[in-house]
Amino acid sequence: MFQKLGDALRRFMYGRYGADSLNKWLLIFAVILMLLGSLGSRYLAPWMAAFNTLAYVPLIWSLFRMYSRNIEARRRENAAFQRFFTRLRDRQNRYFTCPRCRQVVRVPRGKGRINIRCPKCGEQFIRKT
Repeated sequence: MFQKLGDALRRFMYGRYGADSLNKWLLIFAVILMLLGSLGSRYLAPWMAAFNTLAYVPLIWSLFRMYSRNIEARRRENAAFQRFFTRLRDRQNRYFTCPRCRQVVRVPRGKGRINIRCPKCGEQFIRKT
């Protein structure tokens, strides 16, 4: 019985995008909003119940992304999210793009104005870190 259910689910999900890191963070954000809405409206202020309604937005967006057949668009969204999140987490380095070849170059933060040489094309440019 469960084998047939699993096969049916696999057939349904074939060609769909599925879960990724952006979906995971959207679901976590939705759960946090739900907790804020339920606990906040009970103990802090009644207007915080609006967070329960707002929690449906990331939840529905995550489900839409998961069941989407437009894999390339969802992949681009996830790549943009990961680029933003990686740069947000990486506080020791600063990222610049080479003006000639658009290669992303990572340099340490807090060194002042430095001369950066692109490892791909050799272009040198000055930036403040």
